[in-house]
Amino acid sequence: MIYLKKLLLLFIVLGLKLTAVGQVKLPALVGDNMVLQQNSKVNLWGWASPNEKIKIQLGWQNNPVEITANPDGTWKTSVNTTAGSEKQYDITIDASNKIILKNILIGEVWICSGQSNMYFPVGKEEGTWKTGVKNYEEEIQNANFPSIRLFTVQTKASQKPLEDVTGNWNICSPSTIKSFSAVAYFFGRDLYQNLKIPIGLISTSWGGTKAEAWTSQSVLESNPDFLPILEQDAKNEKLFQEKLENYYADLAKERLANNNDISKSQLKKPKKEENKTSYVLYNAMLHPVTNYTMKGVIWYQGESNAEKAFLYRSLFPTMVKSWRSEWNQGDYPFYFVQIAPHKGQNPYIREAQLMSAKVIPNSGMVVTTDIGNSENIHPIDKQTVGYRLALIAKAKTYGESKLVYSGPTYNHMEIKKQRIQLFFDDVPNGFKKSNENLKEFEIAGNDKVFYPATAKIDKKTIVVSSSKVKEPVAVRFAWKAVPEPNLFNAENLPASPFRTDDWMIENEKKN
Repeated sequence: MIYLKKLLLLFIVLGLKLTAVGQVKLPALVGDNMVLQQNSKVNLWGWASPNEKIKIQLGWQNNPVEITANPDGTWKTSVNTTAGSEKQYDITIDASNKIILKNILIGEVWICSGQSNMYFPVGKEEGTWKTGVKNYEEEIQNANFPSIRLFTVQTKASQKPLEDVTGNWNICSPSTIKSFSAVAYFFGRDLYQNLKIPIGLISTSWGGTKAEAWTSQSVLESNPDFLPILEQDAKNEKLFQEKLENYYADLAKERLANNNDISKSQLKKPKKEENKTSYVLYNAMLHPVTNYTMKGVIWYQGESNAEKAFLYRSLFPTMVKSWRSEWNQGDYPFYFVQIAPHKGQNPYIREAQLMSAKVIPNSGMVVTTDIGNSENIHPIDKQTVGYRLALIAKAKTYGESKLVYSGPTYNHMEIKKQRIQLFFDDVPNGFKKSNENLKEFEIAGNDKVFYPATAKIDKKTIVVSSSKVKEPVAVRFAWKAVPEPNLFNAENLPASPFRTDDWMIENEKKN
């Protein structure tokens, strides 16, 4: 009798395991409340039994989509979506089990990534660096937008590419917006209020992270310029393992001295910052997202790469190119934020970002020199950042071609005796008129010594001079860690810091 009971229990356990294996499973991104990219062929994917028949009924079309899972149990299909609207749909997936996805919207989907200034939430968390945005209580109270949907990818690092993330789609409301990315929210809110169609925002970001952490191992290994990054990772790992080895050796001695009384331990086990290593965030937080069909990316990162700003000139565009290759959606929009003034930063990283904006196809850059904080690397005015990102998107992605979306961008210069005349793009209506003198201009001669300069507006150009420089050859603007410039175009968008020279100096060589 006991034998029969054990045998029956065994069959039940095996049956449960077989049922679990046979059931269709969906990735976290394909779920209730999601937004699908409008007027597109969007990917749906998941797992099932090998060669299992799957029927997908889309709420916006009559005929079902019928597919068969691959021999390894994976499946993926592309389905057509309609124009975006407020209409809600269900999606039914029928196989050995049935899954009904509810409250699906069709609209515009954007990926929102980077480090802490992208992660920075709308609301305040006491005792942390998450201080909340400007007027955060009011912003949270007013965040009732049922057609804006939010997905936050849980932070995770991995040495190998993963196939899924952790997270779920939420409807934008005061209760859900508090912990969501502020830059992403204000960007999405502005788009929604202008486009009047649903917006899906996928936030995948982590504070204190470098661009190489968001870049695949194969891409880093294929470029000799990036091999020193991987070499340094290996050295850091070796040092950590040595610390761990010493810790366990000391722990053994301590246990022996204390008769194995754990309560008397004074030692602290070394901890590894798992997000500081190359490609681990690409593996865990980016690669699993690239199946999801979207419109474009917004990116706020660079502070952690400031020490190697010259390398960032090539690393950042390479990262963008590799993302586009994996998504396989062509040169989709990639709009990013130039880092704000802060005492711990340098002008070279902003220059690297400005240069990247010129070489990355279909890109755009937001300048933040007017909304930084010299003491706080996380400025609380995220509303302006989101607005300016949305300005770029409206002009370059959504057809508002007459919209001015960038501040003055240096183009070239002409030397005119003791003065240098600077020419700019993105000043169709000229510069902003002000009673203040223009600040943060410097000028130098062949001796490469820069002096504060007088700068005056001359129609759509700026004329720079100094009595200390009789034969000028170069100008720099806002070229410091914490500049306070006041050069704007008529649309009140700030000019990016720049220099007309390419002189190598000691500080630069360290970068």
